Amino acid sequence: MTIHVIIVAAGSGSRFGAGLPKQFCELSGRPVLMTTIDAFRSALPEANIILVLSDPMRPLWQSMCDTHGYESPEIVSGGSSRAQSVSNAVLAIEGGCDDIVMIHDGARPLVDKDTIERVVGALAGADGAIPAIQVTDSIRLVSDDGSSVSVDRSKLRAVQTPQAFWFKPLEEAYRQAGEMSFTDDASLMESTRHGMIRLVEGSVENMKITNPGDMEIARIILERRKR
Repeated sequence: MTIHVIIVAAGSGSRFGAGLPKQFCELSGRPVLMTTIDAFRSALPEANIILVLSDPMRPLWQSMCDTHGYESPEIVSGGSSRAQSVSNAVLAIEGGCDDIVMIHDGARPLVDKDTIERVVGALAGADGAIPAIQVTDSIRLVSDDGSSVSVDRSKLRAVQTPQAFWFKPLEEAYRQAGEMSFTDDASLMESTRHGMIRLVEGSVENMKITNPGDMEIARIILERRKR
C-alpha cells in the first residue's frame, strides 16, 4: 500500500489581498507551502507527495526552493478550478486498489500528525475519511429573497482537509465528473455513489489561511509549537 498526498496550491489567492497567492507568502521566514509539505513529510515519511501548481507560478516556486535549499515534491500542473487541479493530480497517479490518496489544501500549513493519522486510520471500511470540527457560531440559512432562518448548529460540522480516499474509486469518480465542480472531494465522491464518508475529529488549529490576519495567527501557533 502506498499513500499518495496531493497538496493543492494552484489557486490565485485573490481573497487574501497580497501581491502573491497566500501559499507563497512568508510564514515564519519561508513560504507557507513549505510548512504544509513538511507536515506530511514528518507524519508520513514514506508517502508519495504530489504538489499541484499553476504553470505561471512554477518558476517562482523553484526560485524559492533554491533560496531555501528546499527539495520540491513532484509537480503536476493545475487546472482552471480546484476540482480540475485535483483531477490532474489523481489521474497522474499510477496506483493500485490498496493505495490511499490524501488531498490537502496548500494554505493549511498547521495540520498536525494526529489529524493526519486519524484520517488515514478511519478509512478502513469506508469510501472516504475527512476531518471536521463543530460549528461554534450561530448559523442562519438565507433564502433568495433575503429572508433567513436559524439552523441547529449542533448538527453541522465545518469540513477540513486532508481528505482521504481509496485510489481506484477516487480515480473513477474524477473520470466520471467531467466538467462538474465541487468545493471538496468528499462531495465529488458522494455524487458518484461513493458516499460512505467517515468524519473524524479535526483541529481548530488546522485553519485555512484566507485573510491577512490569519497569517499572524498561524505564525503565533507555529512559534508556540516550537517551544
